[in-house]
Amino acid sequence: MPSETPSAPPATRDSPADSAGAARRDRPQGFFAPTIDQSGEEKLSGEMLLVTTGLMGVAAVLWVAIYKYLGHEYSVSISLGFLALSAATMAFYIRTKKLQLFAMIQLGLILFTPFCIQWTIGNFVTASGVSLWGLMAPVGAVTVLGTRQSIPWFFAWLFMTVMAGVFDFLLPGSAVKIDMQTVAVFFVLNFAFISLMIYSLLWYFASEKQKLRAQVDSQYEQLHAEKERSERLLLNVLPQAIADRLKRGESNIAQGHADVTVMFADIVGFTKMTEELSPVETVKILNDVFSMFDEIADKYGVEKIKTIGDAYMAAAGLESGAQIHYADAVANMALEMLERVSDYRQRTGEKIELRVGVGTGPVVAGVIGKKKFIYDMWGDTVNVASRMAADARAGAIQVDLTTFRRLHTRFTFDAPHEVEIKGKGRMQVHHLLSRN
Repeated sequence: MPSETPSAPPATRDSPADSAGAARRDRPQGFFAPTIDQSGEEKLSGEMLLVTTGLMGVAAVLWVAIYKYLGHEYSVSISLGFLALSAATMAFYIRTKKLQLFAMIQLGLILFTPFCIQWTIGNFVTASGVSLWGLMAPVGAVTVLGTRQSIPWFFAWLFMTVMAGVFDFLLPGSAVKIDMQTVAVFFVLNFAFISLMIYSLLWYFASEKQKLRAQVDSQYEQLHAEKERSERLLLNVLPQAIADRLKRGESNIAQGHADVTVMFADIVGFTKMTEELSPVETVKILNDVFSMFDEIADKYGVEKIKTIGDAYMAAAGLESGAQIHYADAVANMALEMLERVSDYRQRTGEKIELRVGVGTGPVVAGVIGKKKFIYDMWGDTVNVASRMAADARAGAIQVDLTTFRRLHTRFTFDAPHEVEIKGKGRMQVHHLLSRN
């Protein structure tokens, strides 16, 4: 009893990998397998050779008509053979996109066919210089293959020209008798058509090159714009000096700084506020406030380090060429932050209060991570600034003693007082009130 033939499985949608595999299986293999992609320059070269072949085909049709009329049957046969082979090579290139093979075959046909026609008629004079059409081979090689690859084609044409002259000298009796008026007319036609073809090819080549160059320039501008955008994004995360080191491929980037002014700013009671706000409203408020802080930091040359929840961290004095009074920059920024938050509160009705802590001293800064890396700072100064902000009252800027000593001649402070700072014990602190 014959076994049952299993039924075909139900049709399913091919995955991308299955579709790609099927496309590879269905694609012709071997010599006639087409290549899929061509660069812009290769495409232009192929178009140039197709145009050259087409123009030579038009010339071959004229040769057939003229030589048929004059009774040169061998010349007619050669011209028809050139037309057939040219059509075959053009179809081969359009199918396979194999430019090098197409160029070798077609340029060879363009080089040798005019000399063969000339030899069937007689010599340079009786054939009206038809061998000059062979000059299209090195001209086409320049535009299609390039200057270096065209040199052998040019010397091949020179060699064929010399050999044709030698044959004319050695075999003077083999020339077909043609009246000089006809010879002169065909000389003019040959020179005119060859000049027209060379000019047309060079004009087409130059115009297409300009289009190609415009495309390249446009792509370069886009790449340049993307590079600038990437640079800006990188500088939004890292200081300039650190970004430069990262682009150079350095790893484990860390640097000690002997004296830096660090600032923390907290939004008072923001965690409780979020319980009454939607996620969209929460993010909007933080974005509005921190965007204001970013503008102020840029104004005073202060480096934003990061945001941590509802806290904003910034520092000055990190760059080697930083301004001398970088503590002043942080103080000015802190005062303007309070002013801008007050304006925001009055304008929007949001109950936002800010407290700020500032500390000055040595820190260690560096880049952490290889993906989604961050620039961060560590050290006692960072801890002090954080504690200054955490223990400050709403609407106050609390600074440590070192920062006070840097600023007291140019800013107004309240009387000193001591507070208990976790991990530090009793510390003398001051509240920054205004600029002098």
